[in-house]
Amino acid sequence: MASEQPLTDQTIPRGLPPREERLQINVPAKHNPKLQKLLAFVREDDELYALWHAQNVNAITRLKMTDHGPVHVQIVANIALRLLRLLVARGRQPGIVADHAMTVEDAEVVVVLASLLHDVGMSIHRSNHEEYSLIIADTKLRELLPAIYPKADVRTIVKSEILHAIIAHRSDGHPLTLEAGVVRLGDALDMTHGRSRIPFEHGSTSIHSVSALAIREVNIGAGEETPIEVHIKMCNAAGVFQIDALLRKKLQGSGLEEDVKIVAAVADGADCAARQLGDIVL
Repeated sequence: MASEQPLTDQTIPRGLPPREERLQINVPAKHNPKLQKLLAFVREDDELYALWHAQNVNAITRLKMTDHGPVHVQIVANIALRLLRLLVARGRQPGIVADHAMTVEDAEVVVVLASLLHDVGMSIHRSNHEEYSLIIADTKLRELLPAIYPKADVRTIVKSEILHAIIAHRSDGHPLTLEAGVVRLGDALDMTHGRSRIPFEHGSTSIHSVSALAIREVNIGAGEETPIEVHIKMCNAAGVFQIDALLRKKLQGSGLEEDVKIVAAVADGADCAARQLGDIVL
């Protein structure tokens, strides 16, 4: 997956940036007209961008946490969509298909919207942000979904599936659908060093920050033994803590435990390009 430039609090404007300077949300939607239509609405939604900006101000400027704004939600949306497509290619059925006789294209809409809205509650507060996200997302979905799902009953099903995926991403969440599981895991996989530099630069030298800095690359692809294989490249063994404390915790209870293999490779050298020293398989 493409690497992101490190984000620091100095990169957050002290006011909303003009539209031409805003990040344009992109996910691969070429073969899904519903997703294409949704993205067009998302890119024109000033309120949604303002929510991402506000949640990022709370996260970075006020709490000195990592990025939780438009960059984060785009990364999560792309990862979750890739996870979903890999699983579907290996015969797994999304919940909206199995239980509501809808399509994989609808499942992709659920995954992308849940990814884009999963942290909007942080615009209010970090504490209990998942519950606040439900409140804000419910209102936002009433605006975004009608053009894609004109029938109220169908639209209600889609909205319910999205809200389920949002609440299930919390640490003690219990996803009941494939869609919710990939959103939960996708959130945890936004973990490379450029995404975790802020707390370290603000003076935190805890095992959390040191471990986060050790993660250099996260690559997701189809596996031979499992539908999904995640390869994580670390610059030192401290990265194992990040994988164990964050990633494995999110994987457990996601419903995807038997579908995902995680391999962490420790490499010598700051650029992680030198010889491999060992593998850790979870």
